[in-house]
Amino acid sequence: MLPRPLKNRIIIRPAVVLYLSLLTVLCSSCMNYYQTIYTFNSNFERGNFGEAQAALAKDKKAETRKTKLLYYMNMGVVASLQGNYAESNVYFEKAYMLGEDYQVNYLNEAASFLLNPNIVEYKGEDFEILMVHYYKALNFLKLGDKEAALVECKRMDIKLSKLSSKYTSENKFQRDAFIHLLMGIIYDANGDANNAFIAYRNALDIYQNDYHKFFNQEVPQQLKEDLLRTAYVNNFSEDLRRYEKEFGMQYKHDKSKKGDLVFLWHNGLGPVKVENGINFTILRGQGGVVNFTNQDLALNFAFPMDDSTYHKSGLSSLEFIRITFPKYVERPALYNHAQLVWNDQSYPLNLAEDVNAIAFKTLNQRMLLEVGKSVLRVALKKAAEYTMRKENDNAGALIGLVNAITEQADTRSWQSVPHGIYYTRLSLPEGNQQVQFITKSGINAGMEQTHPMNFDIKAGKTLFHTFHSLEMSAPITAVSGY
Repeated sequence: MLPRPLKNRIIIRPAVVLYLSLLTVLCSSCMNYYQTIYTFNSNFERGNFGEAQAALAKDKKAETRKTKLLYYMNMGVVASLQGNYAESNVYFEKAYMLGEDYQVNYLNEAASFLLNPNIVEYKGEDFEILMVHYYKALNFLKLGDKEAALVECKRMDIKLSKLSSKYTSENKFQRDAFIHLLMGIIYDANGDANNAFIAYRNALDIYQNDYHKFFNQEVPQQLKEDLLRTAYVNNFSEDLRRYEKEFGMQYKHDKSKKGDLVFLWHNGLGPVKVENGINFTILRGQGGVVNFTNQDLALNFAFPMDDSTYHKSGLSSLEFIRITFPKYVERPALYNHAQLVWNDQSYPLNLAEDVNAIAFKTLNQRMLLEVGKSVLRVALKKAAEYTMRKENDNAGALIGLVNAITEQADTRSWQSVPHGIYYTRLSLPEGNQQVQFITKSGINAGMEQTHPMNFDIKAGKTLFHTFHSLEMSAPITAVSGY
């Protein structure tokens, strides 16, 4: 006689095996992404770029992980900061190709709704993909290859065109002024004043409209000066007079033979993604609909569900559910003013790209989608738990435990980008020129740093130089919300 089956014996079914195998992996990644690569981040923030690079290279599986895009991006940054521009572009080209060749894995995408979004390949925020091309262009400029730098700018422009079709609302960020500004600077360096003028004019339009509306950012003074100069060089007299009147400036042409120094200041560090959670009240609506509502945020997500499923799923016994989604935490820069001093003359640097503000804007643009996906994920998990409980109470309880543990937001992000990018242009006599770069803090009054620099200026040529100030006004662990 066969033994009677034990009550509530757990029968290991394929779905349970899948959950248990994935649980082992996911429990090791309960930290946010900043914490998982903390050794890299802590070394990078202190300016120990060699150690930061070694920390990344130590992970022998980095190029096979779901975060390999971020690995290439971070390796590209640390290589560039160490002066290895060609090596840096090898990594950034891999990041670019990864983005171009990205194919949706529908099995993983489906699993992400049952578990969490970290199991799918990280494909990058829109602004992060654009920054890849910026760094590549910058590296090419350092290598003296202006044509290749222009190719990267054109790649950025193509990406922006795709964004314009992706986001049709006027309240969506879809045009990048800094890219057009950079294109103008590179055309300028190539002696193409006509295309430089067009690029500067496009940048002006975006600064005056999009950037002023979204970020309350003013037009860089240096852009105004370059627009007037290229209008004069092109003999666009009508445009010159119009912009002189608009800017309240009078252009004076310098006929002396000089060379240009374009100085780009990468200030601070961009924001970090952390996990955020909000509660949704569960309300049974009319017509077989279950509503997940948060009145404080004016959010409501409705899902069709018949009465039987509603009661058996356990949702009827719950008053609310908690969902998780990513949010950015700012890393405020210590310095917010900088100037170059040459021959007792001061040249302030202008904010060209507020990377921090753009990061917040791009994430907020899809926040409704992120929250909606999180609500759907929790609802599907409850449905899976209900299905398993019908077969076995203990197995259902196990699934419930797994669901709770695996409910995580996607906190992956590129954390070595600057908080903001500033720039200015100096026209200097040929020869070795001594310039002081001075940074000042608006947070700690009187705090400033002076960096003496020497530049070999050649008449009729443009020299590009970058400087990255890594200092933050507070450590990330002290920032609210971390």
